[in-house]
Parts: sequence; structure tokens; C-alpha cells
Amino acid sequence: MPSLSYKAPSVAKCHASLATNYTETSELVDLDWENLGFGLVETDFMYVAKCGPDGNFSKGEVLPFGPIAVSPSAGVLNYGQGLFEGLKAYRKTDGTILLFRPEENASRMITGAERMCMPAPTVEQFVDAVKQTVLANKRWVPPTGKGSLYIRPLLMGSGAVLGLAPAPEYTFIIFVSPVGNYFKEGLSPINLIVEDKFHRASPGGTGGVKTIGNYASVLKAQKIAKGKGYSDVLYLDAVHDKYLEEVSSCNIFVVKDNVISTPAIKGTILPGITRKSIIEVAQSKGFKVEERLVSVDELLNADEVFCTGTAVVVSPVGSITYLGKRVEYGNQGVGVVSQQLYKSLTCLQMGLVEDCMGWTVRLNQ
Repeated sequence: MPSLSYKAPSVAKCHASLATNYTETSELVDLDWENLGFGLVETDFMYVAKCGPDGNFSKGEVLPFGPIAVSPSAGVLNYGQGLFEGLKAYRKTDGTILLFRPEENASRMITGAERMCMPAPTVEQFVDAVKQTVLANKRWVPPTGKGSLYIRPLLMGSGAVLGLAPAPEYTFIIFVSPVGNYFKEGLSPINLIVEDKFHRASPGGTGGVKTIGNYASVLKAQKIAKGKGYSDVLYLDAVHDKYLEEVSSCNIFVVKDNVISTPAIKGTILPGITRKSIIEVAQSKGFKVEERLVSVDELLNADEVFCTGTAVVVSPVGSITYLGKRVEYGNQGVGVVSQQLYKSLTCLQMGLVEDCMGWTVRLNQ
């Protein structure tokens, strides 16, 4: 099957009765939307709220985007006491801006904060802060099908500490950036290598929460892999070295005989919100989905493999290399299952179909 490049689904194909033209281009920033990559584009505003020893966050405010002052002895700098989230805003064809499941990110931050001994904003404050930040930067939300506005909430120990202890003060920040595809391949297949020397997480650690240290630890293996021409690294479990965990920043799915399998969430794998959404979408379409231990042997014998994440949405895997052996899927093409799920989820995210799941949040502009 030849490689496919993704084009925004038409309204007709997605069975939507929405306006087909969005003409308020005067509101948009002058960017090359056709060639938008996944990198930081500095926007206008960011959101900032503080939390003191009482554990309550201030109301928060929207400020001009820019540097922040942090003590050299801040908990986040000395002991890595920090979390982040990632979600997106999409522009519909009529100009309406949609968020996708922001309350799920809020809940995940609360869970992560508890593990890292940090206070966290309530779900209500988190979602309200996201709305404020997006609306303040609405001219940076790409046109339909040209990308999305990536939203990055941060929670960090900003208070000064010297001995190992929770910080006395915390800062909650949200900034945004318009983005295109995370992998330069877009919807075309990516090539992964299974890591056999480094591990991303171990039982009892912090692999299941979105703490900042999880990502610094994968950079070395990722750099080596990319230097050899691979798109990213797939990690195995730290106990048996045989069961799939996740890719550096996304979850993994394996398809065999129309059954979709993905590693179960047991503390070492991040509970991805896109992962959760894809599982529910797949089940609604009649697929059998199994969350369980998935061995590397099953991976090598799969019919189709794909990754999911906020940044990548759904990314088909064209090949896996393990211990020098390369296995290709679908003749380097986009698998039928991943293509179907990608289309279903992105149509929903962009408001091109009716949201029967109740996952999108419309912003009042």
C-alpha cells in the first residue's frame, strides 16, 4: 500500500452540516499555515497563578508571554518537582474554537501532583485557565485542517528550598503555540527502534504521571535512534525486557486479526488521553480492544501498529527494528485501522461531525 498524506476531511465526507468556508482570515496571524511544524511559535499571552503554603491557588491572570523569574533554589530546578500537560484547541470551519477533553488533563494533573507531593489547581480552575489562555491567543488558532493550537499547562515548585523537601510555593502556568504535525512524516508511517539498553520507567516510579523527569531521561536514547534514521524509540518493561511500554512521548497499539491490543496501565505507562479516546472510538466502531501485557514477539507478528498521543493524534508505524531485525507493516503504507481511527477522531476534534461522545468544549468568543 502506498504512503498516504493526510488532507483535512471535507465536511461532506464527515457527514457534517456546517458552513464550508471560514473567511475571518483578518483575525488570524500572518503565518505560513501550510508549512506549520511542531515547534514553539511565541504567542501573545500566558496564564499565571501562584499557590502558597496554604495549598490554595490564586485567581490567576493572563499576562504577556515572556520570561519568568525563578529562584536558583526553586524546587523544580533542584529536585525536579514539576509536571506538565498537553492538549489542543481546534478551529471549526465557522470560526468556532473547540477544546478537546480538557477536564481529563485537569484530572491527570491532580493525580500527578499527588504523586509528586504538590498542590494542583481544581478541575474547574484548570479548565477556566485553559479557556482564558486560548481566547487571549485566539488569533493564533490555525484554520481548520491546517493544524491546532497546542496548549501547555505547567505546574512547578517555584519556592526556594535547599534540603530535600516539597517547595513552599508553586506556580501554575499555561502557554500556547500553533503547531502542525509532530512527526515530519505526518500521517505517513514512522519507523521505530525497540530500545534494549535503556528503560523509560520502572515499577513504583513515576512513569505513570506526566512529570518532567520522564522526558529528560528518554533524550539520550532518542538522540541515538534519530542519528540512525529512526523516528523514535519504543521502550520495553524494566523487569522482563519483553513487554511493550510506550514510545518516548506516545502510547503504542498493536493490531492482529482485527483485535486491537495496547499495554495496560499499571503505573509505568502514562494514561494518555488520546489513548483513552482511541480505545472508546474503536469500541464504538465494533473493534475488540484489549488492555494487557503485549510482548515484543506479538509486536513483530502484528498486522498493523500505530501510536497515539496529544501531539501525534494517531501515527501509523511503518517498521519496527528489534535487535537488528527490521519488520515492516503494510508495505510501508498507512494501515486501514489507524487510518479509520485517525479520521474519526480528528473529524470529532475539529467539529466536522456531531460530537456524540460529549468530548469537545466550545469557547464563547
